[in-house]
Amino acid sequence: MRRIMGGLRGRGEESIQRYKMHEKLVSIGDDYWIENEAGEREFYVDGKALRLRNTLIIKDVQGNEVYKLQEKLLRIKDTMDLQDADGKTVATIKKALISPLRDRWKVEVADGPEMEVQGNILDHEYKIEAGREKVAEVSKRWFRVRDTYGVEIEPGQDSALILAIAAALDQMAHD
Repeated sequence: MRRIMGGLRGRGEESIQRYKMHEKLVSIGDDYWIENEAGEREFYVDGKALRLRNTLIIKDVQGNEVYKLQEKLLRIKDTMDLQDADGKTVATIKKALISPLRDRWKVEVADGPEMEVQGNILDHEYKIEAGREKVAEVSKRWFRVRDTYGVEIEPGQDSALILAIAAALDQMAHD
């Protein structure tokens, strides 16, 4: 199966990547760092407060914009667009029809396979899959720090893209 967005951008690593996210801090106006498993800062989330639409900007450690998340206005279902630094929409995240036992979301990737998200978004216990292949898993169990959850990304995936999707889901679930 073709990997989404060309892998880990030249890192050459083929191991699972784990990142630490801050629960419920992904709100407009809040800024925070996404850290790797070793506690090193990897991405910065910039919540733009003075915009008409909810906007989150994901930046690398050098301050370069990697992805921008923007809520779509006037939609019946929750929908956010994920744009690259050039403003091109690379993915659209939509809440699927409500199911009684678990949350379901769809991620339509422009240059890759459609992903499905299933689990409990509010409790940060869910999986992201493309077809039958696991792309990432989100869980609180990897970090014992309060208000923190982990994102475990499978080898060969675009970590920034998956982290941006997790940030969007957190934003959409807590609105």
